[in-house]
Amino acid sequence: MARLEIITRHPSTRSRPLTLLFVHGSYTQAGIWDLNFLPYFADLGYTSHAVSLRGHGGSEGGALLPWLSMADYVDDLTETIDRVGGNCMLIGHSMGGMVVQRYLRSGKAPKGAVLMASVPPYGMWNASIGMLCRDPLLVHQLGMLMTFGPGIINIADVRRALFSDRVPDAELARYEPLFQRESQRALIDLLAFDPFPRPPDATVPVLVLGAADDAFLTRTQIDDTARFFGTSATIFPDMAHGMMVEPDWRLVADAIATWLDGIQAV
Repeated sequence: MARLEIITRHPSTRSRPLTLLFVHGSYTQAGIWDLNFLPYFADLGYTSHAVSLRGHGGSEGGALLPWLSMADYVDDLTETIDRVGGNCMLIGHSMGGMVVQRYLRSGKAPKGAVLMASVPPYGMWNASIGMLCRDPLLVHQLGMLMTFGPGIINIADVRRALFSDRVPDAELARYEPLFQRESQRALIDLLAFDPFPRPPDATVPVLVLGAADDAFLTRTQIDDTARFFGTSATIFPDMAHGMMVEPDWRLVADAIATWLDGIQAV
């Protein structure tokens, strides 16, 4: 297995029994969680980890990145869970949400899962067609990012893809080093239409969160994910796809914290 980068924040005072493990989406890495979410949840008493999937961030496998599959990413998540131990709650964003879903389909039962702006259970085929029709230039820029890396793209187009207009330019520049190429094979895996995904384990609680101004996913697609897991989605207004770094990111974190309190009280 590849050596994986894991960023960890420990509580400074009280410590809760539940461990949180964050899984990033495409074109980024574990550090995206360390800007806001890891410190926030550590302050609440949760030992919080974020993993860079192989070929991302400080993890090994960069030379093989174009050929890495979603199955490889699920293996990375499985290895990370084994390494961090404890009672794991999985939080996945975008592609990371599908990594979490595929882990659940393998029959594993973590303490729960949070899906933030996640790829729907049936894949990204219709979302991608919709985005191609709405904004072909944005699709072109993401293709350039996948092939050549962040140095070749127009950062203004990335803003449209991931962030709302309320994100200041100075903040956008802070996030830019966290962008990177993505695996072509993994993205093709996400595009594959899966009309009959394996039913979820009803004993695993799942929280589904979405953003009203998401350039990738429609409200219908977010609701489809929630229905698949037998729940309702919480949609945050005036928020774009990069929910963990939007100006109102704390609203998202607060919603997760409240939900965690509820399932631990059961």
